[in-house]
Amino acid sequence: MSKQINFTIVPEDPADPTRARREYANFCAVAHTPFDLTLTFCDVRPLSERDVKSAEASQTVLAPVVARIALPFGVVPGLIAALQEQLRAVHEAQAAGPASGPEWPKTPLH
Repeated sequence: MSKQINFTIVPEDPADPTRARREYANFCAVAHTPFDLTLTFCDVRPLSERDVKSAEASQTVLAPVVARIALPFGVVPGLIAALQEQLRAVHEAQAAGPASGPEWPKTPLH
């Protein structure tokens, strides 16, 4: 006989706050294999004159990879739903205007 347990997963920050990481990325490439979805996050920085000349010649810009995350397909629908909910909350806060103040969720949405 199997027993069902309901639970919520809550991200746990490290006890040492200096070990808590938050990386910034302003670009995300999405790829997949038959087994998973891979999100590659990059930080695209302002281009120097040399970078612009190189990009004109090669039609590419190199951006440092911040993180590469492989996700099993089973978590993708939940990720999409959480991203849509976060975007909806941001749009509502922006539409309400700065006088009302943003109503950011107190905890992450899953």
